[in-house]
Amino acid sequence: MSSQKQLNIYYALAPIVILTILAALSIFKWDAGMFIPLLGGIVASAIVGLMAGFKWAELEKFIAQGVARALPAIFILFLIGAIIGTWILSGVIPTIIYYGLGMLSPKIFLPAVALITGIVSMTLGSSFTSLATVGLALMAIGSGLGFPAPIVAGAVISGAFLGDKLSPLSDTTNIAPVMADTDLFSHIRHMMWDTIPAFAISLILYWLVGLNYSTVTTSEGKVLEIMQGLDKLFFINPLLLILPLFTVYIVYKRLPAVPSLIFIIALGALAALFVQGSNITQMVNVMTDGYKVDSGIETIDSLLNRGGITSMLPTIGLVVLATGLGGILDGTGAFKRIIETVANRIKSTGSLILSTIASTFLVGAASGEQYLSIILPARTFRDKYKERGLDTKNLSRCVEAAGTVGINLIPWSVTSLFASQVLGVSPTAFIPFIFFAFLVPAINIVYGYLDISIARKDYSHEGFSKQGLAKNSTLKGIM
Repeated sequence: MSSQKQLNIYYALAPIVILTILAALSIFKWDAGMFIPLLGGIVASAIVGLMAGFKWAELEKFIAQGVARALPAIFILFLIGAIIGTWILSGVIPTIIYYGLGMLSPKIFLPAVALITGIVSMTLGSSFTSLATVGLALMAIGSGLGFPAPIVAGAVISGAFLGDKLSPLSDTTNIAPVMADTDLFSHIRHMMWDTIPAFAISLILYWLVGLNYSTVTTSEGKVLEIMQGLDKLFFINPLLLILPLFTVYIVYKRLPAVPSLIFIIALGALAALFVQGSNITQMVNVMTDGYKVDSGIETIDSLLNRGGITSMLPTIGLVVLATGLGGILDGTGAFKRIIETVANRIKSTGSLILSTIASTFLVGAASGEQYLSIILPARTFRDKYKERGLDTKNLSRCVEAAGTVGINLIPWSVTSLFASQVLGVSPTAFIPFIFFAFLVPAINIVYGYLDISIARKDYSHEGFSKQGLAKNSTLKGIM
């Protein structure tokens, strides 16, 4: 290690700047996706690493370590693909679509989408599972009611990440307090101050946006055509809704994620065999390549022809590249150098909150993954909060705001790519409508500068001074 140099800030930033430029060109000019930009970022990071004295074998190891962190998520992506296929073949998703078309009013549809997905996600503790099940069904209902897909996708994602942020079953909700040195339930209670206002405002915005489409006459004939088409393809019965309810119960029991998802696939397969009369060949095919149908109704075909393990391969390829890039930037110390440079310029509580959120976004933009976006800033800024007499639950709230929710605003992040694959809408199309993802970080920044809901704590027993404790938060006694 003695031959290795500490990266200066310009070298540390260079790969991220190159990635951002290539991403902008690829998405908005070339329309070529994110494979080349991510590869370009890896090449730039490797060159910077070699210049800093690292050997190629070490850089390869860093890339491998980055990808290794994503392996559990990659395996879950494969399972989600199989779930989508079996839940369509079993008639579960078509049943939700069928009854949803008959029940949901266009006037309240968009806020209802966010609220329903939010409730499911809170219960499951998994944004991915929520997107792939109820989210997919709500997309189909929205299409039937005449709503643009990007707007519906934005509402679905907002709801899905409400649960990912607040549910005690969520992995990110558990990681953030551990990295910030606080406890889980103090962290969750403190997040209510940004989550509840952000979600309430989001619901109002979705209602206002929805008014523009609720006045558009949706052809009752079109809705009836979709419902009749589904009725011909599947045995539609409310008893099929027991499957998603049982899924909620399974996840509530806090079984490990992978066995739970495998069991959910098995339930879908059994429903397909015994309720829809499918055979083993059909079941294996939909799990592998997704559901395929030519119903003669374009809307039904576009909504149901999806799923399968192979459908996840492009997304998994991007996940591998993004996490490999994150691994090399982490291993060479580029991330640490950037965040420490930002941390050293902090002058006030407001600038500390802003720096935390900006650093979390930066790591998210460079790595594409939630975990690294939460872990690195939390680890780096933890002592800064203690030095200023600020409770570290302020830190855990900030890294969740940007790392769990805000990361959806990055088109090449793992979460945006997954949502795009499942919902069938490009990230650049749905990102402007993820109101929740814009509001949560923004509210935290406002709180920081106005000293609202900023909890304080004495860390002098850990060797930190008592500075900052004399100040009172605008809202006293906040837990």
